[in-house]
Amino acid sequence: MSDKLLHLVRHGEVHNPEGVLYGRLPGYRLSELGHRMAEAAALELAGSDRAVARLIASPLERAQQSARPIASAFSLEIVTDERIIEPTNSFEGLKGSGPDSAFKKPRYWHRYWNPLRPSWGEPYRSIAARVREAMDAAWNSTREGDIVMVSHQSPIWMAHLDIAGKPLFHNPASRRCELSSITSFEKRGERWFEVDYRTPAAALLAEATDVGAV
Repeated sequence: MSDKLLHLVRHGEVHNPEGVLYGRLPGYRLSELGHRMAEAAALELAGSDRAVARLIASPLERAQQSARPIASAFSLEIVTDERIIEPTNSFEGLKGSGPDSAFKKPRYWHRYWNPLRPSWGEPYRSIAARVREAMDAAWNSTREGDIVMVSHQSPIWMAHLDIAGKPLFHNPASRRCELSSITSFEKRGERWFEVDYRTPAAALLAEATDVGAV
C-alpha cells in the first residue's frame, strides 16, 4: 500500500422523513443513525494505522457533519471544496420513491430525453472532471499523509467510473457507494488507481433509508 492514499468518504444517512430527492437543498442534515455511521467511518480510518494529513468536505451540511468525527479523530480542520458537492438535478424537492415518486409521473418524463448526459441535471462528464480536479489539487499539495474527502454518492461514483476507464452513463441504482463508505485511491505518476472499498457502517445499513439523490 502506498505511503499516501486519498479516501473518498460518503456522508451518513440524512434525516429525510418525506423521502424527497434533496440534492443541494438546504436543511438536510444527518439523522441520528447518520451520525453513528459517520462515527463508524471515522473509527475505521483511525483504526487503520495510517496518518491523515488533510480533511476536505463538500459544503453541504450532511458532508460537513460527517467530516466532524474524522476531524476530531485526527485533530484536523475541515477544508471546504465546492468541487466535490452533490450535482444539480431538476428533481430536487420531489419524491424519489413510493406511489408519489416523480419518476412515475408522465409530466416529468420529458426530462429523460437524454439519459447519457443526463438531461435531468449536471452532465456526468462535468461531475467527473471537477471531482478529479479536486483530487489532483489535494494530492499535489499534500507532501505526506493520507487525504480524506467527504462527498456524496454521485461524485464518488463518477470518480470511480472515470478512473476505471468505464462509461459514465449508468443506472443510479447500481452504484456501489453505500452510506459512510470509504473508496480509496492512489496516484502513480499521472494515473489514479482505485485500491480499496470499505463499508464501516455495514451493520447499520439495514436500518437506513437512502433516497436523496439521482
